[in-house]
Amino acid sequence: MIDSKNIHIGKLIETRWLELNISIQRTVNFFKCTEEEIFAMFQEKELKTETLLNWSKLLQYDFFRMYSQYLILYSPSTSTDYRKRESKTSSLPSFRKNLYTKDIIDFLMEQLASGEKTKLQIINDYKIPKTTLYKWIKKYNIKN
Repeated sequence: MIDSKNIHIGKLIETRWLELNISIQRTVNFFKCTEEEIFAMFQEKELKTETLLNWSKLLQYDFFRMYSQYLILYSPSTSTDYRKRESKTSSLPSFRKNLYTKDIIDFLMEQLASGEKTKLQIINDYKIPKTTLYKWIKKYNIKN
């Protein structure tokens, strides 16, 4: 399982690149840069958004999800009163796609199964809807 608290995007990209066995020549042509620059990207902890988008296209993997998972699991919760006061419509697009990846579900089910967290703690700490959590518990046969 990937450490969602300490994201080293270059290493994750390199892992996927090696898994797919993409040639260095194809990668160099795609990015229009040198081999040294490609290997330097693998050493970077952070990359520019445009570069990360291009890696996501080349490797057919959504590397932005690494950061979305971090936000779901570790971002501080906001007060509900604050959200009510600041309920302005945004000009930014809203996304309906489910952000609960298999890794997130496994992480939460592992915490529940080990007794590290209770159902109520998971619901409160991670803002998981109660019905969603109970569906996961039923689907993955978690006893608690």
